[in-house]
Amino acid sequence: MQSPLASAPILFFDSGLGGLTVLGPTRALLPTAPIVYAADYAGLPYGRKSDEELAARVPALLGRLVERYQPRLAVIACNTASTIALGHVRAALDLPIVGTVPAIKPAAEMTKTGVIGVLGTEATVRQPYVDDLSVRFAGGKTVLRHGSPGLVTGAEAKLRGDAVDPSVIARAIAGLRDQPGGDAIDVIVLACTHFPLLKDELQAAAGLDVNLIDGAAGIAKRIAYLTDGQAWPDTPPPGVAVFTRCDDRPPPLLAALTPYGIGAIETI
Repeated sequence: MQSPLASAPILFFDSGLGGLTVLGPTRALLPTAPIVYAADYAGLPYGRKSDEELAARVPALLGRLVERYQPRLAVIACNTASTIALGHVRAALDLPIVGTVPAIKPAAEMTKTGVIGVLGTEATVRQPYVDDLSVRFAGGKTVLRHGSPGLVTGAEAKLRGDAVDPSVIARAIAGLRDQPGGDAIDVIVLACTHFPLLKDELQAAAGLDVNLIDGAAGIAKRIAYLTDGQAWPDTPPPGVAVFTRCDDRPPPLLAALTPYGIGAIETI
């Protein structure tokens, strides 16, 4: 007989579909884990909201989700929400919370030129948290940042099966390259979980000599570590994707989510 805890899900939370890039590697490590994927479509895009608004919105919404789905662990699979609201969420909720931070440390270890690009949302790239990561892990190196809200929109469009506007990709890369020293960038940190969904397009624009990195694999390993030894179902149950209701932005077709183990869509 399975432990009752085996059915407790891992809750992934993002403003939209970017957190699927974290869910994917987590499923590879924990293939039978029950999953609830929550997307705050009513609040998308987070990158253009104030810090104060997100510091209030994210803990309140996660509190509702935790009460409803009773997860064993919650993952804020969103750089913007993590850099602004992670501390507030941990103070408000009594369960393990895993956040998402820009992969500046591995980028600093990888760069040969000493010039790193950080591509994120407008809200993420302005955070003091990014300053701190740069000082702690990239001292003596140049860290250039650019906020690109268009990439979030492009990633959402791609998962709906729509074409991605090439000019959005070009502007994002130019936003880094056109800064002083930008021509020497050899590593770009994708500091938004949406952006790996556009990795092929970004790689083509940046050039094959530039490494694109993100933190998804490290987050998946952290989730596996925190749940080590816990009970899981014998077979993977269909995951649930839940979207906050937005009349202007309906949830995607289920077919776009089934590769990630999602079998049902709900709205709240």
